[in-house]
Amino acid sequence: MSRVLVTGASGFIGWHCLEPLVRRGYEVHAVSRRGDENPVDGVTWYRADLLDREQVPGVVEAVCATHLLHLAWYVTPGGLINARENFDWIEASLQLVRAFQENGGTRIVAAGSAYEYDWRYGYCHEQLTPLAPDTAYGACKQALGELIGSFAQLSGASSAWPRIFFLYGPREHPDRLVSSVIRNVLGNSPAPCSHGEQIRDYLHVQDAADAVVAVLDSDLQGPVNVGSGRPIALKKLVGAVGERLGRPELIQLGAIPARANDAPLVVADVSRLTEELGWSPRYSLDEGLADTIAWWSERVTEGATA
Repeated sequence: MSRVLVTGASGFIGWHCLEPLVRRGYEVHAVSRRGDENPVDGVTWYRADLLDREQVPGVVEAVCATHLLHLAWYVTPGGLINARENFDWIEASLQLVRAFQENGGTRIVAAGSAYEYDWRYGYCHEQLTPLAPDTAYGACKQALGELIGSFAQLSGASSAWPRIFFLYGPREHPDRLVSSVIRNVLGNSPAPCSHGEQIRDYLHVQDAADAVVAVLDSDLQGPVNVGSGRPIALKKLVGAVGERLGRPELIQLGAIPARANDAPLVVADVSRLTEELGWSPRYSLDEGLADTIAWWSERVTEGATA
């Protein structure tokens, strides 16, 4: 049986990867700073801070995994794209990858990002679109992807680098776009947004997790985009939330400024994912928003009655 070590396992993407890994027959070992707050059947949990160099060897040696799914990173909205912590995670990730390989690991999959691309090109293809990140987050992800790829080549391991685009769904941070709009509208409060003309590629988090697990469970090498491949204007996305909840008037387009250098179009070319892996998303936008709204509805109601 293949044994996988999942980092960031209690996070937005990581938690959604656990059940798909169990279903595929992996022995799943999950690590996070919070431990098993949300236990999943068939998963063994470890509490550790990967930024603490002294904690990493013990966890890696205890698991002796064949596969590594590295999803842990600094992800606080607002501070993410230019946070100094991005640089800390390059160092921590390299320590983790080396310890994993030294303990017999053979397959490394770590999360990249759409922020690595030159967004001036709009459509992002792994081999054709230049990499020119304009944020510390994107630069650090790009650097780590190249370093892991080189390390895998030298050590004889295989590696893949899923570049994840824009996500929404249950367990998302409450201050990110879709979750914040849903929470505001559920609370009968205005949902201030930018002009909403930006066109993006949004994917339900469970579809993203299933795609990442499919990449791990394959022989695919190098970068692979994880997105829907379908462009949508942000005003249509947030408008769909307002319509579905029966309060379209609460969506306030233009109430806050867009980023000064905000790209008009960022969409993934998902040919590698669909053609080489045969993957396709399970959720339509309507189904995904319904699932996300239902998840937040339970929690907003609980908060109101507590």
